[in-house]
Amino acid sequence: MKSTKGRPIAHAMVAVGALLASLVLSLGVVQAQDKAYVMKISAPTLHDVPDTFGAMFGAAVEKDSGGRIKAEVYPASQLGAIPRQIEGTQFGSIQVSVIPPEFFVGVDQRFEVMAAPGLVNSMIQGEKVAADPAVLKLMLSLGANKGLHGVALMMGEPSDVISKTPIRHLADFKGKKLRTFASKFQSEAWGRLGVTPVAMSLGDVLPALQQGAIDGAVAGVGPFAHLHFIDASKYVTMINQPAIFLVAEMNKKWYDSLPPDLQKIIDKDAAEQSVAIRSVAIEIRKKSEATWTAAGGEQITLPPDEQAEMMKTLSSVGADVSKSDPQLAAAYQTVTDAAARAAQTASE
Repeated sequence: MKSTKGRPIAHAMVAVGALLASLVLSLGVVQAQDKAYVMKISAPTLHDVPDTFGAMFGAAVEKDSGGRIKAEVYPASQLGAIPRQIEGTQFGSIQVSVIPPEFFVGVDQRFEVMAAPGLVNSMIQGEKVAADPAVLKLMLSLGANKGLHGVALMMGEPSDVISKTPIRHLADFKGKKLRTFASKFQSEAWGRLGVTPVAMSLGDVLPALQQGAIDGAVAGVGPFAHLHFIDASKYVTMINQPAIFLVAEMNKKWYDSLPPDLQKIIDKDAAEQSVAIRSVAIEIRKKSEATWTAAGGEQITLPPDEQAEMMKTLSSVGADVSKSDPQLAAAYQTVTDAAARAAQTASE
């Protein structure tokens, strides 16, 4: 028969060990819950949709996390030009960037499908496309293998063209050197109008205009009004194409390091604020147009027949650019199908 001497002591030691382990685990959980995470949010604009979304999103996360996540918003490219903001988000010096998706084309070419001319014809249609489940599934999954975690997609505003000399007719585009977004969809579209496209980050546009390196630029009225573009030119031609969408991308490693409850807060608040920004974006657009005019700027519209001719010229750009790449073609089909659904519901 085996001796039973010492078993009560052994059992007590096991119990004490289990208790200590439990206390250590509990302490670890408490420490994780007490840990504060800094979330730097970067945007290229000032008093416009990207930085306003960043502020709304940051405030919501701070509130819902009970202060466990501290948001810092850096508008007007304070953390570097758009390419540097993207790199910072990929590698972790920036936690969130809110930028038009086509600037991420170096990460994955499919990011640029939202920049196809003629995709949407109004802010309302654009909002519906940005909220389409198939589009969200596509766009927010891009870049996951390159350090990115997409959390929100939204409509910013239509594109327009600022120019040092007025563009009042379609023929006036010919020979112009215009800043465009970093997208083949845009370079092909503007090339068809006789323009020399120059891909350029927003922060570089105003000095390039002032120095005469470019004749004009494609962007939204928001940046023109709020970043003092009136110092370089007073003419904006309101072509309303292509639409400017915005994507909120997070550093994937930082997101993955968060406790599950904070990840849920991030995803929930990003989705909610991408809806909340809709009415704000429309109001910002109206105020930007009024600000531009009040500062002495002129808003020009093409004659209706020339606007229609422009759209006819640009209508096949998306299909032509994407047809040589099966993945890009599939992505383009996803967003055009969503745009058709949005147009149909708008007419019902």
